[in-house]
Amino acid sequence: MIRIAVLICLALATSARLHAHEGMWLPTLLKSIESDLATAGLMISAEDIYSLEQGSIKDAVVLFGGGCTGEVVSSQGLLFTNHHCGYSTIQRHSSLENDYLTHGFWAADRSAELVNPGLTATFVVRMADVSDRILPGLDPALGEAERRAAVERLAAPIIQEAIAGNHYNAVVRPFNYGNAYYLVVTETFRDVRLVGTPPSAIGKFGGDSDNWMWPRHTGDFAVFRIYAGPDNKPAEPGDGNVPFVPRHVLPISLDGVQEGDFAMIFGFPGNTRRYLTADAVDQVMTEQDPMRISMRRASLEVIDKAMRASDATRIQYASKQSSISNAYKKWIGEVRGLKGLDAVQAKRAQEAELIARARVRGDDGPEQVLQRLAGLERSLAPYTTARDLFIEMVYYGPEVLAFAHAFNELAAGHATMPPAQVDEAVRKLRDRAEDHFKDYDATVDRNVLKALLPLYRRYIDPALAPDALREIDARFKGDADAWADNLFDRSMLVSKERTMALLDNFTARQAKALDADPALRTARSFYASFFEKIRPEHARLGDEVATAMRAHVKNLATHFPERTFWPDANSTLRLSYGMIEGSFPRDGVRYEAISTIDGVVAKHVPGDAEFDLPRRLLDLYERKEYGPYAANGTLPVCFTSSLHTTGGNSGSPVLNGRGELVGINFDRTWESTMSDILFDPEKCRNISVDIRYVLWVIDIYAGAKHLIAELDLVEHGPRGVRLPVHR
Repeated sequence: MIRIAVLICLALATSARLHAHEGMWLPTLLKSIESDLATAGLMISAEDIYSLEQGSIKDAVVLFGGGCTGEVVSSQGLLFTNHHCGYSTIQRHSSLENDYLTHGFWAADRSAELVNPGLTATFVVRMADVSDRILPGLDPALGEAERRAAVERLAAPIIQEAIAGNHYNAVVRPFNYGNAYYLVVTETFRDVRLVGTPPSAIGKFGGDSDNWMWPRHTGDFAVFRIYAGPDNKPAEPGDGNVPFVPRHVLPISLDGVQEGDFAMIFGFPGNTRRYLTADAVDQVMTEQDPMRISMRRASLEVIDKAMRASDATRIQYASKQSSISNAYKKWIGEVRGLKGLDAVQAKRAQEAELIARARVRGDDGPEQVLQRLAGLERSLAPYTTARDLFIEMVYYGPEVLAFAHAFNELAAGHATMPPAQVDEAVRKLRDRAEDHFKDYDATVDRNVLKALLPLYRRYIDPALAPDALREIDARFKGDADAWADNLFDRSMLVSKERTMALLDNFTARQAKALDADPALRTARSFYASFFEKIRPEHARLGDEVATAMRAHVKNLATHFPERTFWPDANSTLRLSYGMIEGSFPRDGVRYEAISTIDGVVAKHVPGDAEFDLPRRLLDLYERKEYGPYAANGTLPVCFTSSLHTTGGNSGSPVLNGRGELVGINFDRTWESTMSDILFDPEKCRNISVDIRYVLWVIDIYAGAKHLIAELDLVEHGPRGVRLPVHR
C-alpha cells in the first residue's frame, strides 16, 4: 500500500531545494533531508533537532495552552511565548488596581510569579509512524464512523504500550485524511506561572491596525515559568512545586539576523487545508469567509466603541476583542490573497492535469472522486454555513447564550436530581457566574446581539434556524431589536445580582422560573437547532467528504510522483526552514526584512489606543540606550522570513543554523494569510519579534536583570568562534 508518509520521502530530492521554505516537516523525517538542510545553512545535525537518545531542540519546545507554542530558555524552566498567547492570562490577573495590560508585570522573585489554573505546557516525548499497525486492519469498505472505531481499536494497544509504566500521555493521530497514522507521546505540565509581560503598548503595539501587516513593530512576547513536583514530573499547581529542569535549553543568539541568513521554526501549527478542491476553495472565498467577516465586523464595531469609552470595559473585553479581531482580519487577507493568486483556477488546472495523467494510465478514479467531491460540497454548503453561524453567535457573539445554556441541565433536571447533585450543580454555577460577570457588560452584550441578529437571519437557511427566532416575526412584527430588548429586560441571567439571587436556596419554584427565562429558552433553541438539525447532517456529509478526500490526496501522490505532498498541519510538532528575507508582495512594493525601533517611534501617536508608547521607551530611545542589543546604531525589533507557518505557530522559536534562538514567531504578512490553502513562495512571509528586542525590553526597559541572568546568551566572532558574553 502506498502511503503519503513514504511518498514525502521519495519526492524530497526533486523538490526540497526548490521550495525549502514551503511545507511543515515531521521531525521524524528530518534525517532524510539532512543534506538539504545543510546546503540551506543548517550547522547542526538532525539528531540535535529531534532525538530519542539525548536532549534535543524538541525538548525545549512546548505546546503552550491549547493553541500556541513556547520555548524553554533557562535551566530553571523559564519559557518565552507570545504576548497574545498569554493575553487571556494577563487579562485575568488585571484589574483597575493592577492593570498589567496597560503597565506590564515583572515578578521580582519566584514568590511573586502568578499561578494560572488550567494553563499547561506540553512536550513531545516521541513520535512514530504506526501506519503499518493501523492501515492493514482497515477494510476499504468501512464507512467513516466504522473506520474511526476500527482505528481506535487498533490504536489502543499501541497507546497502552507507549504509556505503560510512565506518566506520559499518548494518542494516535491521522495524517492526510487517514493515509498515514502517527503515535505521539507527550508530557504535560500543569503548573505554568506568569513571570513577566511588557505593557500592551509594547506587546500589542499597533493593535488591530498593524495586525497581519508589515512593517511590524510589536514586542509580542511574554515570559512564563514551568513548575514541577520535587521529582521534576508534572504536578498540580502548589506551593511545594519547584522550577522544572528541562532536558534541553535553547541558547539565545546576540549575533542577530540579516537578510539571507538560514532560519528554521519548530512548533505546533494548527490547521492547513492545502488539498481543498477548486469547488471547496470557491466556497471559502465567496461564501464562508465573507459571511464570517461580516459577523465579526458587526461585533467589533460594538465592542471597540465600548472599550474606547471605558477603562473598565477595556480590561473586561481585551481578550475577547483580540480573539474576535484576529480571525476577522485574517479572513479578509485570505480572500484577498486567494483572489490575487486566482486560486480557484489554479486548483482547476491542477485537477485537469490530474485527470489527464490518470487517463493516460487508464485510471478514471481521480475524475470520479472529484465529481463526487463537487456534489458533496454543494450538499454540505448550507450545513457548513449554519454551523459557522452557530459558532459565530454562540461562541464569538453575545455571551449570554453560552452562559445561559450552562443552566439548562439544572433547570430541566432539577425535579429528578438528588439534593446533593442539586447542591453541586448550584455550586458550580455560582463559581461560573463569578468568573463570567467579572468580565461582562450587559449593555455591550445586548448591542452585540442586536448587531448580529439581522446578519444571522440573512445567512441562515430558514429550515435550519432556531425556533426561538420565529418570535421576531410572530410577536414583534419583524423588529429584531425589540425582541433582543425583551430578552435582556426579562432575563435573570444578564445580571450578577439576579443570577446569584436565583441560585440562593434553589427550590422547585426557582427551577421553574429559570426554565422559563427568555435567555435560557433562546440558548436552548440555538443548541437544539445545532445538535438536531445541523450537526448530524454536517457530520454525515463531512464523513463522505473525508472518505473522498483521502482518495483524492492518494490520487495526487500517485499521479504526481515528482511533487512533495506535505501532510496538512494538525497541531503536531513540525519544522519549517527557509531564510531571513523580505518580499515583493505587489507591484512597486518592496518589504525589507528587518524593522527597528526607529519605526516604532515614527508610528507613535500620543494618547492613541494602538500607537501610544510608554514614556520610558521614548526616553531610552532619545538617549540611544540599547545596551548590547544594538545593531548598526539602532535596535532591531522584528523581521520577516520565508518560513511556512499558520495558527499554532504563534510563540514558536525561530532558530539560526546553530540552533540558537533569534526570534519568536507571532504573525504572517497580510499577503500570506492564504498560505493555509495555497502557498506562494514569493509572497508568503512569517513575522517574528527579534530576540534582541525581547532582551532589551526585559533588561534595559524593565530592569529585570535577574531574568537575563538565567539565560544562555551566546555571541560568535570570526569563523564562528564563541565569545564570552559580558552581562
